[in-house]
Amino acid sequence: MPARFGDQFASQLLVFCDASRRRHGGLASVLFSEACAPPMTSSRTVPAIGSNELELQAALFALFHAGEHFPLRTLVLFSDNQDAVSRLARAKDQGCEQDPALATILPGLDLADALGRASFRWLKGHSSCRGNAIADELAAAAASSP
Repeated sequence: MPARFGDQFASQLLVFCDASRRRHGGLASVLFSEACAPPMTSSRTVPAIGSNELELQAALFALFHAGEHFPLRTLVLFSDNQDAVSRLARAKDQGCEQDPALATILPGLDLADALGRASFRWLKGHSSCRGNAIADELAAAAASSP
């Protein structure tokens, strides 16, 4: 777990996400379940689309990844994209019905459940945060794969 978040979010699952756009789109998720545990990572190659939409896909991918491995844990999702953080926080606060397109982005994700267990934090990109750095590297690799 990144040291700077240890005390503030000690009991929660820390989830970092990032996206990259190169030859393809790349999504990445990094989960820190405990202070001493190594991160669990996942990445996926997707079609390249607009940057904000790709970052939103990465956030939803990370929520899905967290739900697969820790279905009952509350979590904090960190993203370096303010638009994705704002859109997810708004859907949580105002209900998923206000943004019906959100539920169609990642089939298989129980969006209402995922949003209910999550809080969202913007993290400045390239801010020397270990979780963000790992997610950035994984997303870039996924976006560059053949």
